[in-house]
Amino acid sequence: MSIPENARLQAEVLIQALPYIQKWRGSIFVIKYGGAAMVENGLAAQVMQDIVLMHCVGIRPVIVHGGGPEISEAMKRLGKQPTFVQGLRVTDAETMEIVEMVLTGKTNRRLVSAIHQQGGRAVGLSGKDGNLLIARKIESEVDLGFVGEVEEVHPSILYSLLEAGYIPVVAPIGAGREGESYNLNADHVAGVLSAKLGAAKLILMTDVPGVLSDPDDPSSLISELTREQAQKMIEAGRVGGGMIPKLQACLTALEGGVPRTHIIDGRIPHALLIEVFTDTGIGTMVR
Repeated sequence: MSIPENARLQAEVLIQALPYIQKWRGSIFVIKYGGAAMVENGLAAQVMQDIVLMHCVGIRPVIVHGGGPEISEAMKRLGKQPTFVQGLRVTDAETMEIVEMVLTGKTNRRLVSAIHQQGGRAVGLSGKDGNLLIARKIESEVDLGFVGEVEEVHPSILYSLLEAGYIPVVAPIGAGREGESYNLNADHVAGVLSAKLGAAKLILMTDVPGVLSDPDDPSSLISELTREQAQKMIEAGRVGGGMIPKLQACLTALEGGVPRTHIIDGRIPHALLIEVFTDTGIGTMVR
């Protein structure tokens, strides 16, 4: 009997992935989803497909998503001009309402629906649900309004969803002590959650190749960093913009006991599967 070559290749790929499936089965992975992978529809469907496959082979993914561009777009439609100070969105009471509307009412629901379309089961929630993320106001020279940082994490709701076979999809909104809402940085939330959950991996998906030694040269990718090297890069100002909170999230996760953290290029088709199930790996690993 003649076996088609593509069938042989598919079988070979599955066999090569077997050691990784055995290694990671039952492990929690926290995946921060953002950048180009979020806004480009074709890539978004592939990312959700990757996550559903990971879930089907026994990995327990927890998704944390951003939504900055969509928030800015909604603000402009409502006549408000987005303002940023040191990369943080100035968030007055009206802006906070827009942030909640976009992140929990639009972005979060869209991701949950996309997972269902791929045959998975997901539940969307924010940090306010089950008091998952207790936040406090960030103090700075300029009043940023309702911009917060995570003070406490109560992950019982996530454990309940994971045990029931669901993929949690978390919007980065925290609850204040007086019931107020706070706009949180999604990278920071992912780092804190991965540490609290005892995750095996934190994976930050973005729209750049990873950490670059020369920000203007995509070929200068640094494939691996130690925790100390990452800290020195931040202190020396060798990284800037959105890469700073990503490296800080990696450091938070590592300090909390997560053994491996990864910053990967979400523009690459099936980037998650390449990172998790092959020897190749992509982006920057911080260990």
